Amino acid sequence: MAGGGSTRGSGTKKRARIEIIPLIDVIFFLLATFVLFTLSLNKSNGIQVVRPTSETGEPRDPAGWATVSVTATGSIAWDKDPITLDEFLNRLRIFHNQHPEPDAHILINGDADAMWSTAYYVLDEARKAGIQKVLIETESHSGGQS
Repeated sequence: MAGGGSTRGSGTKKRARIEIIPLIDVIFFLLATFVLFTLSLNKSNGIQVVRPTSETGEPRDPAGWATVSVTATGSIAWDKDPITLDEFLNRLRIFHNQHPEPDAHILINGDADAMWSTAYYVLDEARKAGIQKVLIETESHSGGQS
C-alpha cells in the first residue's frame, strides 16, 4: 500500500499536552481549602464577651495582667482559653507563684449578661490565692478599654 495511510511510523514521539480543566480544579480546591482554614482561625480566638459600659473607667495597660473571662453562660476562660473551675484554680496558683504580690494582677473580663456569682467566685478565689489587685474590665462610652 504505497498510498500512505493515516498511520504513523513507530518512531515518532507523542507530544505532551497540558490539560487545563484538571489544573483549574486543583487551583479551586486549594483556594477553597485556604478560605476554610482562614475562617477556622478567626473562630478560634477564644471566648468573646460583650463588656458592660462604664463612664468612670480608666485606660489600662494589659501587659503583666492575667485576664479571666466570664461568659453569659457562666463558663470561664484564662486569657481567652476556655477552662474548667479546677483548671482555673491551678492556673491561679501558678500565676501567683510566677508573679509575687506587687506584680500579680487579675483582670475580670465579664460579659454584660454574665451571672455575678461566677465573677464573685473568680474574685474570691484570686484573693484566696493572695492576689489583691483584681479589676473588672469595662467598655467606656468613648469606645476604649478601661
